[in-house]
Amino acid sequence: MISQNATAALTAFYDALEQFYGPRNWWPGDTPFEVAVGAILTQNTSWSNVEKCIAMIKQHDCMDPRRLTALPEEKLKTLIRSSGYYNQKAKKLIGFLDFLNKEYDSDMDTMKRVPLEKLRSQLLALHGIGPETADSILLYALDKPVFVVDAYTRRVLSRHHLIDPAYDYETIRLFFEDNLDRDVRLYNEYHALIVNVGKDFCRTKPCCEVCPLRPFLSAGQ
Repeated sequence: MISQNATAALTAFYDALEQFYGPRNWWPGDTPFEVAVGAILTQNTSWSNVEKCIAMIKQHDCMDPRRLTALPEEKLKTLIRSSGYYNQKAKKLIGFLDFLNKEYDSDMDTMKRVPLEKLRSQLLALHGIGPETADSILLYALDKPVFVVDAYTRRVLSRHHLIDPAYDYETIRLFFEDNLDRDVRLYNEYHALIVNVGKDFCRTKPCCEVCPLRPFLSAGQ
């Protein structure tokens, strides 16, 4: 899907967003493990709710793979209640913790040394870990060059006619990866910038008049 026009368009979008917002330094987290936990908890909820859960886990001195694993399931549910769907998310976290222990001795640094494709397959095989969550863990916790696609990505690009809104996750991911350098920092910043412009301007009802991407709208939009 490599296209000179697509590369130019994606680069121009990035430059405009970076100039408008500046560096995002996303994803917040003190350790790779905390980032992975946050990626699982943020499914179907706002980041503010996840922050409450992270704070609760830290208050109980459990932001560590072994200590979090040792928690009774009911206690874990209590700590992550603010994230919503806490019963399901507790099971997802337990599945991830079990995987991390069995495959990598509960060590994110050991996990980080494994090739991207193997890690991605392993994460996608876990209960409740879909492509967006897996790629968030890979990019933000493990510094792997994989582009994270979310609803904002689909909305922004389809409104600017860079993709078909019917494209599936993998097609959109490869659209970025085929047309941009495979660079962790670039992917990190680009996804964060898209999230910001999606929240601020490219909403369900768009605010195009003051959007930093307004110059890229086609005639008549």
